[in-house]
Amino acid sequence: MGKHFGNLATIRGIITYKLSPHEQRAYAGAVSNGIPNFFRRFRASVFRVAPPFILSYLLYEGIEREHHRLTRKNPADFANDE
Repeated sequence: MGKHFGNLATIRGIITYKLSPHEQRAYAGAVSNGIPNFFRRFRASVFRVAPPFILSYLLYEGIEREHHRLTRKNPADFANDE
């Protein structure tokens, strides 16, 4: 029972290759590929994502504004109070 969790089963016919985390380049191509890819993906999805968010925000703001207007006290109702 001296096997560790990763060595519990032996699978034949499958070859796995591993690269040490110290040999990997974490930010390889981040500037040359990542930034242009970000803009391309943003342009591709902005017209699908932005309109529902904008409409939801406008609806929320309108409802909050109307709720605030309706919950305010009318100063004319308290003009004769002393």
